[in-house]
Amino acid sequence: MLYLVATPIGNLGDISLRALETLRTVDLVASEDTRKTGRLLKHYDIHKPQVAFHEYNEAEATPRIVEVLKDGASVALVANAGTPGISDPGYSLVRAAVEHDLPVTMIPGPTALVMAVVLSGLPAHSFVFRGFTPRRSAARQRFYAADAEIPYTLIYYESPYRLLASLEDALAVFGNRRAALANDLTKMYEAVERGTLTELIERLRGTPIRGEYVLVVAGAEAAQG
Repeated sequence: MLYLVATPIGNLGDISLRALETLRTVDLVASEDTRKTGRLLKHYDIHKPQVAFHEYNEAEATPRIVEVLKDGASVALVANAGTPGISDPGYSLVRAAVEHDLPVTMIPGPTALVMAVVLSGLPAHSFVFRGFTPRRSAARQRFYAADAEIPYTLIYYESPYRLLASLEDALAVFGNRRAALANDLTKMYEAVERGTLTELIERLRGTPIRGEYVLVVAGAEAAQG
């Protein structure tokens, strides 16, 4: 059995009892970062062998893990934080397991995008998650432009190193829509800033920008309403 195990996005207390039980009983843990997962396992006194499974070795590691599953072993796939497969490695392994008719299940848990959209104050009944934006401004503006007419709330992940530039690109493409920025979710300094894109840009200028961010932007329908 392949288990996709969601882990905390910040606060270790958010791990589920089922996640702990699964990690204690599987034969092998496939980890995006074995050091980070090792710290998590040590915190809960769990001792399991790990193999690396990340974006740089995914193509090579997938068939090896499939063979392990074929031999009857159980494997837990764990990302650095949150839910495997959501802007993290996992899709190729799930697809391969399904193609080989191997059982797959998931131990649900924290996901930053869901927490961000719920806390944003923007409509959460329908939304579109687009993952990380491109690194370069021109490509990022084209990326945003593809979403300009979508009527649903838009969700993006963004690096702190290009957050301000990304917000300026969003403003250029979307206009001054309502938006929210979520940072350090579930951690001590959790923050959610709400306002228009212009207001968010002004608040960020001259302030330290650290950690991963989730940007939530009003959809075209809400922007016109």
